[in-house]
Amino acid sequence: MMLNLNKPTLVSVSAQMLLGVALALPVAALGQSDSGSAGGSVVAARGLPDFTDLVDLVGPSVVNIRTTQRLSHPDVGDGLMDEDMQEFFRRFFGVPLPNRPRRTPQPGARPLPEQEVPRGVGSGFIISPDGFVMTNAHVLDGADEVIVTLADKREFKARIVGADKRTDVAVLKIEAAGLSAVRVGDVNRLRVGEWVMAIGSPFELQNTVTAGIVSAKQRDTGEYLPFIQTDVAVNPGNSGGPLINMRGEVVGINSHIYSRSGGFMGISFAIPIDEAMRVSAQLRVSGHVTRGRIGVQIAEISREVAESIGLGKPQGALVRGVDPGSPADKAGVEAGDIITRFDGHVIDKASDLPRLVGNTKPGTRSAITVFRRSQSRELSITVAEMEADQTASGKPNTDGDRQPQKAATAIQALGLTVSNLTESQKKELKIKHGVRVEAAADASARAGLRAGDVILSVDNTEIANVRELEAAAAKADRSKSANMLVLVQRDKLVQYMLIRLVR
Repeated sequence: MMLNLNKPTLVSVSAQMLLGVALALPVAALGQSDSGSAGGSVVAARGLPDFTDLVDLVGPSVVNIRTTQRLSHPDVGDGLMDEDMQEFFRRFFGVPLPNRPRRTPQPGARPLPEQEVPRGVGSGFIISPDGFVMTNAHVLDGADEVIVTLADKREFKARIVGADKRTDVAVLKIEAAGLSAVRVGDVNRLRVGEWVMAIGSPFELQNTVTAGIVSAKQRDTGEYLPFIQTDVAVNPGNSGGPLINMRGEVVGINSHIYSRSGGFMGISFAIPIDEAMRVSAQLRVSGHVTRGRIGVQIAEISREVAESIGLGKPQGALVRGVDPGSPADKAGVEAGDIITRFDGHVIDKASDLPRLVGNTKPGTRSAITVFRRSQSRELSITVAEMEADQTASGKPNTDGDRQPQKAATAIQALGLTVSNLTESQKKELKIKHGVRVEAAADASARAGLRAGDVILSVDNTEIANVRELEAAAAKADRSKSANMLVLVQRDKLVQYMLIRLVR
């Protein structure tokens, strides 16, 4: 069946239901009278969740959000997609929108007056009786005017109190009182497999109710916060609406979905409400969120590397780089360290660290535990305030005094051609020791090494020059281990690599 996305095709639900019943019931059952099957229907339905009371309880607290934008040269009828579908592709799939023709003023023509044009749609929910509303930050992206419609059809122009793109949480304020506010639930009590419900305005169909179960908790998708994963049907316009447990409490904000086909595939994600409330509290006070930083670039650590360095299981955050002059630099954190604890909290995976540090008030003195060369060390660090994101960049080495040295047999067996670092190279790279890779082939290339890398250590032993690298490679070749663990710096960031030795 061909479906027009701008004009949804509606199929008779009664026809679908009749077909489903006919396929599900045995042939003998189809001939039974209504009276004979009524009791069986009651038995089959017993124990299923009933959401009617929850809808009555929470429905009045859910709002529809429309945004508009003022344009001097608004788009003319391009016939490509309406605002609902634009939000769908912009937020949920991260794909660029089709090129939209714009009206271009002719030279010498009088400027066109500004016009309000629809920007997007979304949902939200009332968090206080005096008119504070929570939603997603992406719902308000690019908005010049925000209209909030309550469940009783009253409309208000809303003021944007604050929006935090990092967590995708925003707070609005409408001039109203005596509103029905939601009850906030405890995310820690939420269990995988538990029934949950969503209320929102998918495709501007206000107060639409969908339900499902919690599929997973603490789902890491690369965003700043861990998500609640559900199979609740979420579509464009649901963004910013509440995820509700069976006690009628909000446990999350419906944020986005995963899809390969362009439609809902049974995987949706919600921002945990406890994290959202912490963000909203700061937004209501100052309009922005203050976060802590320590100045490190981090990565996950693999099981093979964890075993090779003596850490045991893969946990913690591998420090790939330390910002000069940062709190981590001042505390003595080094590239190649593994941060296993921060302020008493265990770092299970790398993404735990920025969340813990970000929630720490700048100026706080915290304790961190690092694993370095087979030993754990306790350091004290003073958390600073997060600054604007900066992209680390490495400059190509232009020294003319670099002299590649012919490596000895053990290094040759690894496929490596290396050279000693000059003092100017060490100064530029901000390191005190290491050996530069001029070329990598065979086992080294398969491990991921390439020209320009700097080998800092082998099997947790620092390498100062080619001679020491040769000795370390020879020792590894004589050992029972089939791998050689190297700590490599590339573009001012470090990472571990395993060179599999040829026996």
